[in-house]
Amino acid sequence: MLRIHFTGSDLENIRLARRPDPLWEIVCSLCRLQAREGPIAFDPWRRFAGGLLRRRSKAREAASALRSLVPRAAYFPDFLTPPAENGTHDLRMGIEQVLATPRHRLRRELAQLSESGERPWGAAELARGDRAALTALGENLATYHAEFIAPVWPRIGAAAAADLALRTRVLVEGGSRALLNSLRPMAEWEPPVLTVDYPVEQDLHLQGRGLQLVPSYFCWRRPIALADGELQPVLIYPVDKIPPPSTTAPVALTRLLGSTRTALLHEAATLVCATTSELAGATGMSLPTVSQQLSVLRESGLIASQRDGKCVLHSATPLGLQLLEGPAAPGAARRFG
Repeated sequence: MLRIHFTGSDLENIRLARRPDPLWEIVCSLCRLQAREGPIAFDPWRRFAGGLLRRRSKAREAASALRSLVPRAAYFPDFLTPPAENGTHDLRMGIEQVLATPRHRLRRELAQLSESGERPWGAAELARGDRAALTALGENLATYHAEFIAPVWPRIGAAAAADLALRTRVLVEGGSRALLNSLRPMAEWEPPVLTVDYPVEQDLHLQGRGLQLVPSYFCWRRPIALADGELQPVLIYPVDKIPPPSTTAPVALTRLLGSTRTALLHEAATLVCATTSELAGATGMSLPTVSQQLSVLRESGLIASQRDGKCVLHSATPLGLQLLEGPAAPGAARRFG
């Protein structure tokens, strides 16, 4: 059982991450790859991943190395999922932070993993801070993400966006206590403690540091916290899974909206609350073009925009997400299920 102990100031310092963290998606997906939980949600992806493991040696080598660091067990090293200042990393910055882990932490966490009977890849070299081993770890993380996570990232982003909209509404209408209550049944809020079903007994005292809530697609059934209670507290929690869209949807949607607006709508759903500059960078369009096309999407009810300080944040509305999912198409081929 995991018990998270709040103070009054912690309740004032609960934060919702804007998007999933790619490093946590890597770690959680490695767990799903080694077990059969959630067949409806994950079997299509596991079949896809199995094909990659058979066909691509580079993908197989990366998955094999990382599975030894994230075994099907109660513990995996915290350094693989470093807390980010805004709750989530982009992949490049996250990997850089993993590789910058102090040597004493590498040594301690790898020793703890080995004590559980596991034989982690490159343990001795990583514990010494060997540069070649760390570089190889970074390459394995990047390869695994490109092969196993990136192809389903739009679906991950859409599921997280739907969850974020729900949690944000609960927070606005009922405050932090209502937000914690919205985590039922995967967590129980009985002030001042949030209790989570957990494979080990653990007490996490926030002590004024607050708590970052990070949505995850590959997290299953119960939230996850870092093993080291001295690190910045985060709680990774599972979001409702969105089924893969019909393969005919992108073509039909492009005919309806045009390729420019379709790309912007897709990126707004994927990035979740993206700035105009972020959407321009993601699509390769100029800022004036993005601003003009976002205005059309907003007037059509497909994009919602809200000012946040000096920035304007854009996200796909439920109608926009519904269009991206496409019409039901009985018998249509699906890439991941």
